[in-house]
Amino acid sequence: MKYIEGIPVWGHPVDSDAVSQIQECQRHGGVKSALMADHHVGYSMPIGGVVAYQNAVSPSGVGYDIGCGNKAVRLDLKYEAIAGSIKKIMDDIVGQISFGMGLSNNFRVEHELFDDVAWKLPMVKPLKQKAQAQLGTVGGGNHYVDLFRDENDNVWIGVHFGSRGLGHKIATHFLEVGGGKEGMFVPPTVFQLGTPVGDDYLEAMRLGGLYAYAGRDWVTEQVRRILGAKVVDEVHNHHNYAWKEEHFGETLVVVRKGATPAFPGQRGFVGGSMGDISVILEGVDSEESRAGLYSTVHGAGRVMSRRKAIGKWNKLTREYEGGAVSMKSMLRWVSERGVELRGGGPDESPHVYKRLPEVLEHHGQTVKILHTLTPVGVAMAGSDVFDPYKD
Repeated sequence: MKYIEGIPVWGHPVDSDAVSQIQECQRHGGVKSALMADHHVGYSMPIGGVVAYQNAVSPSGVGYDIGCGNKAVRLDLKYEAIAGSIKKIMDDIVGQISFGMGLSNNFRVEHELFDDVAWKLPMVKPLKQKAQAQLGTVGGGNHYVDLFRDENDNVWIGVHFGSRGLGHKIATHFLEVGGGKEGMFVPPTVFQLGTPVGDDYLEAMRLGGLYAYAGRDWVTEQVRRILGAKVVDEVHNHHNYAWKEEHFGETLVVVRKGATPAFPGQRGFVGGSMGDISVILEGVDSEESRAGLYSTVHGAGRVMSRRKAIGKWNKLTREYEGGAVSMKSMLRWVSERGVELRGGGPDESPHVYKRLPEVLEHHGQTVKILHTLTPVGVAMAGSDVFDPYKD
């Protein structure tokens, strides 16, 4: 870790554009900031960024996918019991769970969150029906449902996605109200708490977080049923959210975009890529941990943009052309590692990500690794799915 103009930054090489973004956030009301080792440029605030405000919150910091996060559950099941059935299990997963943008769940999901008082907010109320239909769908981009085996051959289910269309529309509304500008390198939108717009955003964001949690709960339960096993442990975290927390003797609103809370003893599930390990980690107390507002990475971090990976879309051939990563090279990578893949595309290939163990080495003073998870099955939206989310 090193300090750049007073901001602690982890990782190497350092992305100067991401540093510029976090500095801009600091100039617009941030009182403390940090940049995790998986950092890269995001909309207004960098992915892997952490910014703390005094009595204020930033909807551009939380981002469009409110409450995006990871959940992992360990089952009372050994890998040898399913080793010969991975192909069928993955077929069942994609047959029962919806992957892609704008889709409704094939199952009607009833949940107590739809009785929450926040649905009475004028801008949220019209979104309720669609949100009910989409609960439990995974979406596109880097969102996934994975099967893992750990160092003791225990089977884990891991999922990564957020609040879907509900969160996107909430974010879009409040960014428009706050005068948020289009583009990546734009000033953050910041609302003071205690004002109608600030308090309404915080309440709508809370609802988006509940919705994201409920969706991940539903998906992991569906996969558990497919496997016919019992859950013996679970780890569940947001990484696009804002929390009221105590730091340096005062209450601050901490916005984490693509960063996982990691207070001492708090566990987190951090994913790699479709062909690499993931981990269950735990926060530890240290000077570096305090400097980073008790935060850590949410993944390995990209080394190239989606557009660079897949190239440009040719309307005539209906294919991507000129990309840095081919479907063939992606499939070779996952096949060599024994991963049964459903969906996915070159823009999510392991080639476009850093290696997670190398990223985690930079946070050796802030977290400890509890379990190493090796993927055996990965399900994602296909390469033909367009992902409109900006972060």
